[in-house]
Amino acid sequence: MAIGQTEDEYLRFLLPQHVLSCLINKRKEQGRGERANYVNTPHVIAMVGLPARGKTYIAKKLSRYLNWIGINTKVFNLGEYRRHTTDAYKTHDFFRQDNEEAMAIRAKCCLDALTDVCNWLEEGGEVAVFDATNTTIDRRQLIHSIVTEQMGYKLFFVESICDDPKIVESNIKEVKVNSPDYMGIDQEKALEDFLKRIQHYQERYETLDEKREKYLSYMKIFNTGEKITVHKHEGHIQSRIVYYLMNIHITPRTIYFTRHGESEYNLNGKIGGDSSLSERGREYAEALAKFVKQQKLPNLRIWTSWMKRTVQTAGMITEAPQERWRALNELDAGICEELTYEEIKAKYPQEFAARDANKFSYRYPRGESYEDLVARLEPVIMELERQTNVLVVCHQAVLRCLLAYFLDYPAEELPYIKVPLHTVIKLTPIAYGCNVEYLHLPISAVDTHRPKPPVPGFLDDKFRGKPSDMSETDGEVELIASR
Repeated sequence: MAIGQTEDEYLRFLLPQHVLSCLINKRKEQGRGERANYVNTPHVIAMVGLPARGKTYIAKKLSRYLNWIGINTKVFNLGEYRRHTTDAYKTHDFFRQDNEEAMAIRAKCCLDALTDVCNWLEEGGEVAVFDATNTTIDRRQLIHSIVTEQMGYKLFFVESICDDPKIVESNIKEVKVNSPDYMGIDQEKALEDFLKRIQHYQERYETLDEKREKYLSYMKIFNTGEKITVHKHEGHIQSRIVYYLMNIHITPRTIYFTRHGESEYNLNGKIGGDSSLSERGREYAEALAKFVKQQKLPNLRIWTSWMKRTVQTAGMITEAPQERWRALNELDAGICEELTYEEIKAKYPQEFAARDANKFSYRYPRGESYEDLVARLEPVIMELERQTNVLVVCHQAVLRCLLAYFLDYPAEELPYIKVPLHTVIKLTPIAYGCNVEYLHLPISAVDTHRPKPPVPGFLDDKFRGKPSDMSETDGEVELIASR
């Protein structure tokens, strides 16, 4: 490594000797075949910005959203590569521009991460999010050369700019001082060290430049969404990314989900339909109204579907305005509407087994699949991301889809998420995920949850005849966790 060389110059020097160079040459020799997936041309989303500007928050949230809508996405965080490569980090000096030993480690980690990005996309991945600072024009030119010119992928930069010291300090205290780099170190000392680390990056930081980097596609997010600029974005995927990132915010809020109260059809084991609440369902509506009143949430909004059972469940809540969403209506079971599982198995045995074989993608004849439901709920997710406090009263399949988004469940697990009746699910967004609590209100209800069967077409005895009560958890706070 030559004396006085910058990290980006050293990267260019190191590249021909790195395994990434072999991958690039192989790519040139083989060309690209047809890809049988949603995104024919793979995308790399490269983050840009100083430390503690919310890049990882954006990267993880974007990955969760794209995976939820069916686009195979993975985050490659450069800090994790550094921590796996060396435990040499002691202080902010590791990020000094004149620390040649540390610079060599950082450069190698960058190429290792880009190699993994390219390998993953070559193996069928669709969108890779490269979560790093990428704060110089030279570094971004190098990424563009590798990703676009040599590998033939699409590239989109997302820069997070924040000059609000309160937001920066809050981010450092909430996330950075608790990172593995500062394990066992006093918080104030960690904060002081991290601020000095930021200064080392600021010495060479170059924001995305519309004139000098006019060939790049990118968006800039100022102060967590206060202002957004977009330059030369292209294609469907980048358009969806821009629209999504324009809707997210970091304002503290709480999201409450609940199914409608127990319905007459729940008592009879029937799916779908538009039945009214049972007597116990009406009791739950009263209990829910009391619960909401006790929470005293400012700016609360209530959303329900257009179906009678959700409107009736929310009918006694007077503390907040209510909105009806057709998008929140229950999954349409088509020819199986208003039948029990036992009746479906007897009447349509092949359909019953086919749904068990692939529950997420299976579409009821003249009805919907979970995959269809996710697409229907995308506008709801966009609006939920814009809201402060909200209570959503809807249905089992709908809540499975919404919970899968917020709690990052894969598609194969989504249709089996347990969503009991007479339970309020409280979500509190945190730095990189959500805290979740299941609050069971003390009214008994039937258990409508059908777990994944051992073999397609198998029907548990509890679904033969009328469903049994699920009363053993009444009044408890069952699960407090984060994902």
